[in-house]
Amino acid sequence: MAFCPDGQTENVFCPHSLLVAWLFSLHLQASKPIGAVQRKSMLTSTPVMPEYINVNGRLMDLSTPRVMAIVNVTPDSFFAGSRTQTEADIARRVEQALDEGASILDLGGYSSRPGAADVSPEEEMARLRRGLEVIRHVCPDAVVSVDTFRADVARRCVEEYGVALINDISGGEMDAEMFPTVADLGVPYVLMHMQGTPQTMQQDPHYDNVLREVFLYFARKVQHLRDLGAKDIILDPGFGFGKTLDDNYALLAHLDEFRVFGLPVLVGVSRKSMVTRVLDVSPAEALNGTTVLHTLCLAQGACILRVHDVRAAVEAIRLVDKVRSINH
Repeated sequence: MAFCPDGQTENVFCPHSLLVAWLFSLHLQASKPIGAVQRKSMLTSTPVMPEYINVNGRLMDLSTPRVMAIVNVTPDSFFAGSRTQTEADIARRVEQALDEGASILDLGGYSSRPGAADVSPEEEMARLRRGLEVIRHVCPDAVVSVDTFRADVARRCVEEYGVALINDISGGEMDAEMFPTVADLGVPYVLMHMQGTPQTMQQDPHYDNVLREVFLYFARKVQHLRDLGAKDIILDPGFGFGKTLDDNYALLAHLDEFRVFGLPVLVGVSRKSMVTRVLDVSPAEALNGTTVLHTLCLAQGACILRVHDVRAAVEAIRLVDKVRSINH
């Protein structure tokens, strides 16, 4: 629901009204000490608005945040502990993630770590097919997302395996057919922001104002998707994708600003360099820092946490929800 300039509320995306609301919120923040603004937003943050996405004909309620478990079928993901190469490895990972409380399994066959080598569509699909076959056998009712920027790969996964969501790191930038494809398929779509490609994104990323540029990027992209008839759009600011360390923390500090879109927000900070560089630890040592950032994101309205460590994320959600239940 958006409030448009003529004063009428409609079920349409209205970029002008969103921009006005956002600029007004920045004006309010600029008029107060930053520390005071941050303390208030963290301690009195309201619960996320009730949001639903349609997954394979069933409504998934996001008013209580959900955990999306990373299932990598790549040999070169940045966190070695997340790589699952054999069918037995995939089955163990999937069963553990679901047992620990994951609501969504996010299957990826193309490594998007900075500087990763390109992989052909055929190789990506072969990797995904192996993972999808295992999931179909082990837990046929699981809600599965596929992490791909290729429209043809997305279509094949949805039509052949009943995949429920498409998670696109490129926001349609790397395949012009992605937006028409997800609109035609009618599946939820994770729209992520990335500057550049996985091969170039960390080669001196630059913004005049990262929050403004990411915000306007989403305004344009969401309008395009709506025009095509896409439904169930989920926003992902793209932490670590074409951003400096300070860019990442600027987006995190203002994550609640993205509520103005009225769309669910997904965050992926798990064991990333925005944790390891600040704490001077390896990805294998970054669980504690990851949990801290997850808590901050939840306090600002994140609806989905994309994670390596399901149990820790589920516990963070439960504790934040407990605080909210007392305050409200």
